Amino acid sequence: MADSGSLRERTARGLAWSGMANVGSQVVNLVGGLVLLRLLSPRDYGTVAVLTVFSAVAVALQDSGFTQALANKRNPTHADYNAVFWFNIGVSLLLYVALWFAAPAIAAFYRQPELVPLSRFLFAGFVVSALGTAQRAYLFGHLMTRQTATIHIASLTAASVLTVLLAWAGFAYWALAVHTVAFVALVAVGSWICSPWRPRLAFDMRPVREMFAFSSKVLATNLFMQVNRNVFSVLFGRFFGPVATGFYSNADRWAALGMGTIDGMVSGVAQPTLAQSRPEGTGRTVQVFRKLLRFTAFASMPAMLTLAVVASEFIEVAVGEKWLPSVPYLRLLCVYGSFFPITSLYGKLVISRGKSDLNLACTVGSCLLVWASLFAMRPLGARWMVVSFVAINAAWLFVWHAVAHRLVGLRLSHAVRDIAPFALLAAASALGAWWLARGIDNAVVRLLVRCALSAAFYLGSLYALGAKILREAIAFVFKKTL
Repeated sequence: MADSGSLRERTARGLAWSGMANVGSQVVNLVGGLVLLRLLSPRDYGTVAVLTVFSAVAVALQDSGFTQALANKRNPTHADYNAVFWFNIGVSLLLYVALWFAAPAIAAFYRQPELVPLSRFLFAGFVVSALGTAQRAYLFGHLMTRQTATIHIASLTAASVLTVLLAWAGFAYWALAVHTVAFVALVAVGSWICSPWRPRLAFDMRPVREMFAFSSKVLATNLFMQVNRNVFSVLFGRFFGPVATGFYSNADRWAALGMGTIDGMVSGVAQPTLAQSRPEGTGRTVQVFRKLLRFTAFASMPAMLTLAVVASEFIEVAVGEKWLPSVPYLRLLCVYGSFFPITSLYGKLVISRGKSDLNLACTVGSCLLVWASLFAMRPLGARWMVVSFVAINAAWLFVWHAVAHRLVGLRLSHAVRDIAPFALLAAASALGAWWLARGIDNAVVRLLVRCALSAAFYLGSLYALGAKILREAIAFVFKKTL
């Protein structure tokens, strides 16, 4: 077991590489997304978006929670990884066969016959992805974030270039499907190249059975999370049609771009780091968690709340007026995105303590409440459905904290102290920037001025207040200590 100093250094390096990977990935997504949104229509995006939930559920079933289970083990053996490797391949093949035959039913549900061949092609992606699951688990568990970052950025760049070329050539929604399959295939290849672990022709499934009590609850949690994450694509596709789904999908894409950067950076190191702090006692775990919590709030609040106030200008300037119906959705999803990385971090804490049952209970409770509210709000329209989604997820953060308090004794007053200053300061900075620039007629200038003012107010206020987190953030950039 690494000592505290080593753990701090590894976590800092991990955060630095995860940060670079996520920023780099989001830049690629941003550039590629801007080009594609001008080449493709809302209907093209909506056609692919309605299938996202099926792919997401299949990927969760394929992994079955073993990545987290392996990361939680003190010293996983070759036999552990080997069993997970062959188990994932077997499950993915069975799932693909099932979804192949389910494709006509899926197309009938959405009343879109073109979904039959499209879904059969898109679902092939998780079969290819299964070939690299054990290798990715090895990289994750050993905090090999530099390799993971390189794989992710290179794969995303290549897949995005291919997708833009196909969209330009007139392949419409097929270009988006190719992006998904090409990306997971390239990640699988890269994982084989960077991971030293190799499978053997041995089919001893005893390690899978030993880990299943833990991993099965992680699997169930991931299933609920994926359905919850994609529930709007299902409901919009069924009740409001592919065009409305495309507008929501566009908003969700940009919101995910922002919150995914912060969440991906922290999630890349949170569970292994918190798990490795366990032998040093709950006091050490709380210390590590609170540092991660402050960093997450420091980064997510200003990024997402600023995007919320400039949503109209951003959509108009970036992708054109035809996408302006996405703006109300984008603003609401940005509010959700400001605290989603914090919720995700709480989940990583629970998992790191080996309490996959509590993680499952929390996730299921919030999902069931959200789904009930969506059906209740449907007569009021799509916007109120999104409002209820955001409100319930925000309130559920207190439930997550109650679980954390039970596990490690984290006080609510400490969590509020770690989060609230950044939330309030970010909101004040974003709203102040919006108000000061309200008289500017040119959308491009208004967008740039509001972003610049919001950043200046936020960082300047932190500097004036002598905020320690600002110095720590600079230390992260220069790969110093946590």
